Amino acid sequence: MADLSIEFAGIKSPNPFWLASAPPTDKAYNVERAFEAGWGGVVWKTLGEDPAAVNVSSRYSALYDHNGDVSGFNNIELITDRSLEINLQEITMVKKKWPDRAMIVSLMMPCEEEIWKDILEKVEKTGADGIELNFGCPHGMPERGMGAAVGQVPEYVEMVTRWCKTYSSLPVIVKLTPNITDIRFAARAAKKGGADAVSLINTINSITGIDLDQMAARPIVDGKSTHGGYCGPAVKPIALNMVAEIARDPETTGLPISGIGGIGNWHDAAEFMALGSGCVQVCTAAMIYGFDIVKEMKIGLSNWMDTKGYKKITDFQGMAVPNTTDWKYLNMNYKVIAEIDQDKCIGCGRCYSSCEDTSHQAIELTSLADGTNSFEVIDDECVGCNLCEITCPVDNCITMVKQPAEQPYMNWTEDPRNPHREVS
Repeated sequence: MADLSIEFAGIKSPNPFWLASAPPTDKAYNVERAFEAGWGGVVWKTLGEDPAAVNVSSRYSALYDHNGDVSGFNNIELITDRSLEINLQEITMVKKKWPDRAMIVSLMMPCEEEIWKDILEKVEKTGADGIELNFGCPHGMPERGMGAAVGQVPEYVEMVTRWCKTYSSLPVIVKLTPNITDIRFAARAAKKGGADAVSLINTINSITGIDLDQMAARPIVDGKSTHGGYCGPAVKPIALNMVAEIARDPETTGLPISGIGGIGNWHDAAEFMALGSGCVQVCTAAMIYGFDIVKEMKIGLSNWMDTKGYKKITDFQGMAVPNTTDWKYLNMNYKVIAEIDQDKCIGCGRCYSSCEDTSHQAIELTSLADGTNSFEVIDDECVGCNLCEITCPVDNCITMVKQPAEQPYMNWTEDPRNPHREVS
């Protein structure tokens, strides 16, 4: 069996599956149920100053796919609404009962050095394994000069990170906001400030929909609403891209990454790890399906690793990073064309409609004597865009077939048509 244990930024955990700082980690009761289910660690819901934040009702909204499953989740909930004293007591108690699990404490404070110094001393006494700086909350807290208001300013990220490294011996994980032009700037600032790791992504500014009867966005609070933080499966592509940007940035090379964003199964987790993540954090999937999903995650990842011959997560961690590059370095002479398996084709015509109307008119329709239709790819017209493969409802009916190379590798920087090409 594959060994799922990890050491992330000096923090040991029996497996790489952590619960993210969110409602599921708001109290000892929840966290203990999570540990009983098998989660390797938790990031305790963000602590702040007393008096505690006051949350509103309602707080959540969602987008659904055609099967009725949640594809995107939006929340306007703030940090913990329980007192700092109670949270610290419970963190201390849970860590003592579960010494082998990773206990990370999320923090959000005003940008005042003495305030940070005070909270860091209190957290360290709990026995926690590390702290996560919440520089990403996109709603409620930025209006108070915290959350994304800090994460969007690299100078603030560096400053607060350095305070935390000065006043605490615990590993410091900086949680980054995606609500920024270039995620690398904040990551570089975190590293410059001494961060032991970064975690990303936090939630994305969003309005999931409008109630056209009340003429207000969901969730609705006494007839009004606001933008919230978007998460769930829909944000996974954005999260993967931002993780990759940091993993392949020369200025943040070697900085450990905790991947967050739309992770709901072992396959999602493996993708984040292939792009360099040393552990992953889960929230929405646990909120929708419960803590027991971690059991399938652990079994699934372990079984997949066994089939690939990977003994530890570090055996495949980051393997996709070298294959993630800038568009200008892609091989312009590589070509694939579509091929339709006639034995699997059900004659629905979706490939034809999408190609004929919106692509390259590379599929020929033939009406047969029995009243059915046949579809064939016109090889000379196919550009290998794979739109037909995407629209086809039958698995492996349409495949993209590599063509013999007519020309050697050439990227855009070498193309004679490029006036700025690199000439060796």
